[in-house]
Amino acid sequence: MSNDTTFLRRCIETLEAAVGKIETHETTNDVLYDIYRAACVKEFELVLEQSGKLLRKRLAPFFASNRQADRLAFKDLFRHAAKHGSMEPDASERWLAYRDNRDDTAHNYGEDFAEATLTLLPAFIADARALVTMIEAADDG
Repeated sequence: MSNDTTFLRRCIETLEAAVGKIETHETTNDVLYDIYRAACVKEFELVLEQSGKLLRKRLAPFFASNRQADRLAFKDLFRHAAKHGSMEPDASERWLAYRDNRDDTAHNYGEDFAEATLTLLPAFIADARALVTMIEAADDG
């Protein structure tokens, strides 16, 4: 079973670049800051969705059929990853919080929600990189 992580890795790199731009930007009340913030939020969403898709493929062997894995909700994927020892329970809980933030951002998009997302990004990037490593290690095994 091969899980191609190329696109996910590219999204993580793009997110890191956007975070770097926003961290070095001198003012928070101009158009460039808004563009960088929007890029951060969008890449956060892409990384989150791609992570779920690849984790679903990674967890499929733990179920009687791919269909069972396909039926899992996003949060259940991360709960099962912890249950089966693919990730630490603390990491799983952080992914659940990331999803909650994404759901809040999607339904109530505005400056406050976008700024809340920015505070999560350093830990999120580290967790996303760890997830990619876990998925790739499973392919090597």
